[in-house]
Amino acid sequence: MALHYGEKHLGVTEVFGEDVGPPLGGVFTATQGLKTTWNSPLDERGILGTAMGIAYAGGKPVCEIQFCDYAFNSIDLMKVAGNQRWCSAGAYPMPIVVMTPNGAGIRGSIYHSHSFESWASRLAGWKVVMPSNPLDAYGLMLAAIQDPNPVLVLLPKALMRVKGDKLIPGEPTDSGELGRRIDAPIGDRTTWEANWPAVEEYIVPIGKGDLVREGHSATVVTWGRLVPLCAKAADELERETGHTFDMIDLRSIFPYDWDLISRSVEKTGRLLIVNEDSEVTNFGEHLLRRVIDEHFYDLLVKPRTLMGAHLPGIGMHPVYEENSVPQAGDVRSAMRAIATDAA
Repeated sequence: MALHYGEKHLGVTEVFGEDVGPPLGGVFTATQGLKTTWNSPLDERGILGTAMGIAYAGGKPVCEIQFCDYAFNSIDLMKVAGNQRWCSAGAYPMPIVVMTPNGAGIRGSIYHSHSFESWASRLAGWKVVMPSNPLDAYGLMLAAIQDPNPVLVLLPKALMRVKGDKLIPGEPTDSGELGRRIDAPIGDRTTWEANWPAVEEYIVPIGKGDLVREGHSATVVTWGRLVPLCAKAADELERETGHTFDMIDLRSIFPYDWDLISRSVEKTGRLLIVNEDSEVTNFGEHLLRRVIDEHFYDLLVKPRTLMGAHLPGIGMHPVYEENSVPQAGDVRSAMRAIATDAA
């Protein structure tokens, strides 16, 4: 629905990538019914290079790399895309949006389970966002489309089919009605057209986090797929132990909401950073370093991180995946520990 709004109101000229156009409409069927979609060759560097060319020519493209696991062979072009507007002192905008499914949780094995946000955070010139719910996905996508810089929209694979608690403005209250209107039928789709609801503009500013839970026992900073796990753990621990948490959904990896993190750490004196990317040179380590630099004397106990294991990949068997990235039990244990450690 965000891409439809972008086509109709924000000047999106095309949406393209592997299987993005008819008849599939994306591997998660998230681009069905759009007017400007087309299928690219299976070439991630070609997709990104084409998007850059379209932007240079005055277009406003949204492209997809089908899974972030295949973005690694385009990092060189991402670096170039990130420096173009800067090199020209703003004279040459680079208004491209690259969306790609991110992370584990779907038993995707080694080629469909990577996390990309730590790599992406090193691509100066890019803005990087990762929503944890449909409303934020809508609002961040609209913000990305309007931004003159390249924006990477990381979509947690495991949340692509999860229904949100809040409706997009203009979305029908009956999800069944929405499905009948915008989900393509099985079989022949040659004459099918989506019956889009009259959705409205809703912007989530890039760089603005969300205080999902408010409390006093500790600060928990997380993003993407682990946001609902942390929220559930916070609710359970409040009922069981009375501990309450400031739980921050970062939403934007870069730029990020340092003011929100800073205020919370000053209040609680305790910090836990939770994400599923691998633990070596993890983006959470950057946040940890900055908190130590700027809030050393505010901390009551050592700050901590909970991250994925530093492994070449994630195996398909549930045992492998569950022991490679944080699970609900790991989150609960880490949150309990940071709240109860003696000062």
